[in-house]
Amino acid sequence: MKLCMMTYTMARQGVGVEDIVRCAEELKIEGIDWVSTYGRKPQDLRAMSAAAGLAIACHTFFLGSFPDGDWLGEVRRGLDDAQALGAPVVMIPTMQRPDLDRLVFRERWIQALEQIGPLAAEAGVALTIENFPGCASAFVTAADFYAAKARVPGLKLTFDSGNAAGGEDPVASFKACAADIVHVHLKDWTVRSEPADGYRPMLNGKHFRSALIGEGDMPTAAVWRAMGQAGYRGFVNIEYEGNEIPAAEAMRRAVAYLRSLPTA
Repeated sequence: MKLCMMTYTMARQGVGVEDIVRCAEELKIEGIDWVSTYGRKPQDLRAMSAAAGLAIACHTFFLGSFPDGDWLGEVRRGLDDAQALGAPVVMIPTMQRPDLDRLVFRERWIQALEQIGPLAAEAGVALTIENFPGCASAFVTAADFYAAKARVPGLKLTFDSGNAAGGEDPVASFKACAADIVHVHLKDWTVRSEPADGYRPMLNGKHFRSALIGEGDMPTAAVWRAMGQAGYRGFVNIEYEGNEIPAAEAMRRAVAYLRSLPTA
């Protein structure tokens, strides 16, 4: 597996683009997932990445107007940016709509993906969604993903181990989807049975709070081993959504932990 800088992990704490790239280079991370373009020209981000020896693994972009606005226009702009970046994979977070039944929301997303799929194929990029966390999420489990893939045959998965754990065992989830996984997110959570401040309700009825990879309750080592045994050799995003640890320190600790794990 190849470690990948998920720009969101650092940018969400206010770290700028240059410092994100510098951190990835110093930690000898192999790739980068540009989560939006931060108001920069994608060609400039591509050049900056190349200069730091970072392969562009993915471009993640959001559809802020979905399902009620000009989301197809956002799709086209995101795909244009992916082409300019040279990203082989795009990922669109499907978010949550607590005001909608999750199966209704999932059907809306599947209908959208039926339109997005041909545009992504024309752009020459692999279209992916991820396991997104929460009891109102449209896609959490392997079965959720395959409900979409049945109607969008070219759809692939960005497997998020921590998010999958909000609905089912993440090792079993990975194995169920392995043939269609082209990108991976690793993240960690601490888990409670009862609600508490800072904890999010999940589909499995438990409550999760962000933790640094290797320091929470997720079976990260088992997922890592399952990926190695399945022959996954792609990129693995390092994701941290907490604020307790400064972003660069969080990256350093997570990289050291993951590099200490055996793959089989």
